[in-house]
Amino acid sequence: MRNLSADLDALKQQHRYRSRRVVDSIDGVEITIDGNSVTNFSSNDYLGLSQHPDVIAAMQRGVKQYGAGSGAAHLITGHSRAHHQLEEELAELTGYPRALLFSTGYMANLGTISALVGRGDAVFEDRLNHASLIDGGLISGARLQRYPHSDIHSLCNKLEASKSAEKLIVTDGVFSMDGDIAPLPDLVKATTRHDARLMVDDAHGFGVLGKEGAGSVAHFMLQEEVPIYMATLGKAAGVSGAFVAGSEALIETLIQRARSYIYTTALPPAVAEALRASLKIIRSDSERRERLHAHIKHFRSGASGLGLQLMNSPTAIQPIIIGDDATAMKMSHRLFEAGFAVSAIRPPTVPEGSARLRITLSASHTTEQIDRLLEALQKCSPTPMEGTDA
Repeated sequence: MRNLSADLDALKQQHRYRSRRVVDSIDGVEITIDGNSVTNFSSNDYLGLSQHPDVIAAMQRGVKQYGAGSGAAHLITGHSRAHHQLEEELAELTGYPRALLFSTGYMANLGTISALVGRGDAVFEDRLNHASLIDGGLISGARLQRYPHSDIHSLCNKLEASKSAEKLIVTDGVFSMDGDIAPLPDLVKATTRHDARLMVDDAHGFGVLGKEGAGSVAHFMLQEEVPIYMATLGKAAGVSGAFVAGSEALIETLIQRARSYIYTTALPPAVAEALRASLKIIRSDSERRERLHAHIKHFRSGASGLGLQLMNSPTAIQPIIIGDDATAMKMSHRLFEAGFAVSAIRPPTVPEGSARLRITLSASHTTEQIDRLLEALQKCSPTPMEGTDA
């Protein structure tokens, strides 16, 4: 029998043991963790909508009307008017005929990929795709092939060699650990050339990219060329859940075949009402997106001036490459002591030797808070000796 305690001890020795901190309160980007007040630079609440009074009020009204939960799966009695209206509004915003709600992004990806491909088919995925996309490809039974990050030439070679009749290309729109945007125009050309279909997971692009925040596909104006669009609703939208948008036939297929949709309780209707309020703000309040992008430029300029190793990210995800796992953990702890919540990301989440501080920016941050973080990063950076010894 496998010794679980020994396995856990090994993770600790490798500086890869994950642990949870308890959040006691949240006030915008200021949070209290284990009794310590810190400025949060680890949240995916890119527009600050989780704390918006209109979103909170909409959820409260939803609870009064529908109660705390949905009580059943969508196909039983769990599909409320609030869910239905939210799906229609998501389809309108993203420019697709229909949209379908899922309880989480993980469930959306598992359900969608396994509903569309199976044994005898082929799935092609970027090597830096989110774990849920990889798992979706694995459980589908199709042949999963991964290509080097954003390497269209390698992808096309794999597509050319494939004998499968059904070929599905799957990619993140914005990569969650690097922050870069997928080369969607080139991926669309590859699908056309090799008779494949393209699915984009836009968890980190929806709400912050494209016209009215419609996402990375809208950023490139490719809605008609990208048939399967998925995004989550717990990041820029500030609440919870996920959706898949596409054609009438796609959505009806998912309703019939996506097991993670069929066999799970629907999101609470109050969550759907909160999301409807969030969508209105996303569409109407472009100033939040503008402020976020101004923060991104300000941070990158300051970090470059300090000689920090940034990645080629134009988004709210700004990783600083440290390399060594232990050093990344030390820096994260030092930043916490200085009053900042910044996560250290280590393998297997990222490739070996690329441990990093994953800094995420929000429209709710101030320039002063970003400047204080930059000062703390300068003070917390390891000396050459520390980097060597770690």
